[in-house]
Amino acid sequence: MDDICEIQCYDEEKVSRLKPHAGESLGVAKIFKALADDTRAKIIHILSMEDELCVCDVAAIIGSSIANTSHHLRLLRNMGLAKYRKEGKLVFYSLDDDHVRHLILAGVEHAKEQKTNVRAT
Repeated sequence: MDDICEIQCYDEEKVSRLKPHAGESLGVAKIFKALADDTRAKIIHILSMEDELCVCDVAAIIGSSIANTSHHLRLLRNMGLAKYRKEGKLVFYSLDDDHVRHLILAGVEHAKEQKTNVRAT
């Protein structure tokens, strides 16, 4: 195998400096797991483009049923990625904070670059 070290050794200085930071990524996988679903990624992307949207609007935009959309929005809310407010009989969702917006926009931009790179080759 060409993709693994043939001997076991490590740079003690780098390991000592970086090891305390390894735990900082705890909880990140949960966020990416939530975004690993195409429907939820679409929802987050759409919410990143607007301050807030009604559940019915989100469903119409992504081409899904209101029940399915509500299920995904609830999951996103429970994972701390989205929040909601109720106004009369309507429920409006928005992103929980700008970190989520930046994360999805970076992902969308990366996906666009990947598509461009594939077409160029």
